[in-house]
This record gives sequence, C-alpha cells and structure tokens, in this order.
Amino acid sequence: MSPQAVSPSELTDALLTASRALVAVAARSLATADSDVTLPQYRALVVLAATGPRRVGELAESLNIHPSTATRLCDRLVDRKLVKRTVDRSNRRETEISLSPKGRTLVDRVTEARRTEIRSIVNRIPADLRVPTIVALRAFSDAAGEPPQESWALGWT
Repeated sequence: MSPQAVSPSELTDALLTASRALVAVAARSLATADSDVTLPQYRALVVLAATGPRRVGELAESLNIHPSTATRLCDRLVDRKLVKRTVDRSNRRETEISLSPKGRTLVDRVTEARRTEIRSIVNRIPADLRVPTIVALRAFSDAAGEPPQESWALGWT
C-alpha cells in the first residue's frame, strides 16, 4: 500500500484499533500495581509527574476536565496519599497539588509494567516496520501535543 493511497479514514480506523490495544495495556498495567486508582486518576498522576506541582485549575485544564471534577479527583488521590495538597500562603484560595513519594512509586511501577508489555508487543513487529512505526507514532504524538517521554521522565528512579 503506497502512503498516498491511505485515506484519513483508514488511518483513523488503524489508530482507533491501536488505541484500544494501548488502553488495554494501560488498564492491565494499573491493575498489576494492586491499586484502586482509576485511569483518570492515574492520568492526573502522570501529568503531575510530567509537569511538577500544579494548581488544581491548571491540572483540570491539562486533563480537559471541569475544575470541580479535578478537585474531587484530587481529594481521592490525597486520601490515598498519592498526591500532596499545599495551600498557597499568599493566596489561600489557591491550592497546589504535587506528586507524593507514594504517587511517584505508583507511576514508576505502572510505567515499568506498561513498558514490559509494550516491549513484548513490539518484539512481534517485523524489524523492517519498526522505523516507519516510530516515525508514524512520533508524528501522531506531535500532532496531539503530547510531550515525548524523555522530556518528563528524566530523573526518575
């Protein structure tokens, strides 16, 4: 199949199928961490790992959810001691959320489980298709505005 012959619809369908596979990997990885954290909560932990401490409103914006939803999500994560909440001394209405050591450990464990499962899948991709796959996935990530792994994973243990 020539690149010019692929319609946006065919590419969309292929990406939908791949995204289902990746969501399944993410769900299994989270389940192996023996945690009752939901995928949306885990996404918040990943955003905090990527960006550092955030105000609740900024986190809501990053997650594309309503601020009140982000507040409830953060309440649950604080209860589980996965994030820390700090009140801004100069503006008591502002609350900053940061990843706790327990939250970082969870993100690290889930990420490693995902990496292991994805590596197993990648090993089944024919070698001659790996470079084009990397190019396509990076183009998709760039178009979606997703930062590369290296930009936020540095310094993890």
